[in-house]
Amino acid sequence: MKLITTFAAILLLSSQPVFAEEKIAVIVNVKNPTNTLSTKELIDLYMGKLIAFPNGERASPLDLPQDSILREEFYQTLTNKPISSINAYWSRVKFSGHAQSPLSLDSSAEVLQRVKDIDNAIGYVKLNEVTDDVKVVYTLAQ
Repeated sequence: MKLITTFAAILLLSSQPVFAEEKIAVIVNVKNPTNTLSTKELIDLYMGKLIAFPNGERASPLDLPQDSILREEFYQTLTNKPISSINAYWSRVKFSGHAQSPLSLDSSAEVLQRVKDIDNAIGYVKLNEVTDDVKVVYTLAQ
């Protein structure tokens, strides 16, 4: 009986997630007057349909590399579309010349540094990577 109870407890514990859901923070420069963005504004900024923050200042969206898991999670959570749909969308838009995709940087550290240094930059990183050098304007739960 003790073996069955132990086995049941192990099964129950192993079915629970080991880590809590990690959040993604959308960040801007601390000098940026934008304090929050709506989901629609954020989608439009990252899909090239909107080129400015709500105050009219041009936005410079930053992205992570195509093979980045965080990039995939960001777009999937934000748009409810698979990354393959996002990539196909940008292929069509780039070909038409109607919009420019976000600037791709190599790492979250580079995104943080660029947002810290450039007033109109906007990027995304894991919430636990955010520093006081940037401001969070939107949070996504994965």
